[in-house]
Amino acid sequence: MTTTPTSDADLRDRLRDIDDPVLDTDIVSAGLVTDIALEGGTAAIELALGAPYAPDESAIADRVRAVAEEAGIEVELSAHVPLFDAAESSVLPGVRNVIAVASGKGGVGKSTVAVNLAAGLADRGANVGLFDADVYGPNVPRMLGVDDDPDVTTVDGEDRIQPSTAHGLELMSVGLLIDDDDPVVWRGPVAQNTLTDLFSDVSWGSLDYLIVDLPPGTGDVQLTVLQQLPVTGTVVVTTPQSVAVDDARRGVELFGEYRTNVLGVVENMSGFVCPSCGDSHDIFGEDGGRSLADAVDVPYLGSLPLDPAIRSGGDAGEPIVCRDAGETAEAFRDLAATVANKVGVLRRHHRQQTTS
Repeated sequence: MTTTPTSDADLRDRLRDIDDPVLDTDIVSAGLVTDIALEGGTAAIELALGAPYAPDESAIADRVRAVAEEAGIEVELSAHVPLFDAAESSVLPGVRNVIAVASGKGGVGKSTVAVNLAAGLADRGANVGLFDADVYGPNVPRMLGVDDDPDVTTVDGEDRIQPSTAHGLELMSVGLLIDDDDPVVWRGPVAQNTLTDLFSDVSWGSLDYLIVDLPPGTGDVQLTVLQQLPVTGTVVVTTPQSVAVDDARRGVELFGEYRTNVLGVVENMSGFVCPSCGDSHDIFGEDGGRSLADAVDVPYLGSLPLDPAIRSGGDAGEPIVCRDAGETAEAFRDLAATVANKVGVLRRHHRQQTTS
């Protein structure tokens, strides 16, 4: 028969039976239990979990509840978000995690991945924003079915832009500030200054995740984002073909130079399943994303199929991840869960290092 814990220390010892799924230690030794207050039959427990709605961190919270239930006490859980040093910035004070989505070259479906990643995280229950920083090809508003001009409100005496909303997430894009037919002919400094202004002018509020869709390549805009935003980590998008993999490798090297964590590589357009015969065709080759991840020693986040429904959904403003069923929608849901898990690993590992 399990006895009821009589002190904070007693309950803390019982939580040592819960192992972190990645850190190879228990959650107490990893420094993830930041506070316990046991009073009567109720315990208030604070956990250093920084990736809301990540499957691994949800499982940790469930195990804590189970241990408390087995001990005959009620538990009130709260999450303390441990920040990296770079995240102690005033640029995005209400944003817990900034995830940049990048590619070495255009045409690999980077914006499609960014849109469905953001919508997938929102579908899991997270508060999500999507910042379309691809100033030369701001296609995200179309992919989300947004064409209204953003509102401007006054916050603390300053005019702030209110993001548009669609599919459970907030959106800001240069595409919402220009006419549809206007060409974006901006030299590097103009693009940089425009983004810098938007960083401080948009009122994002409180977000679990802000997804930033970068332009392809490794130019001025990418450097501006890395230098001025508290980027938690990046997702690098490639197709299987060698020319895309070569350019994606350069992007990974850029992030390494700026000490930006790479959450992993995702391979888009990995295979096409013929709707008529059911055969799978590797139109752009195979395993390019996995080979890149292995070569540069970063996680492989999985593959996404070449599916006409992705294109039609993007054109219609309906991200495929928002559909109820289908293997392609499930692949994007899996990507959202995997990325959230990788963010959680970064934050918990950082916590472990700072408390050991």
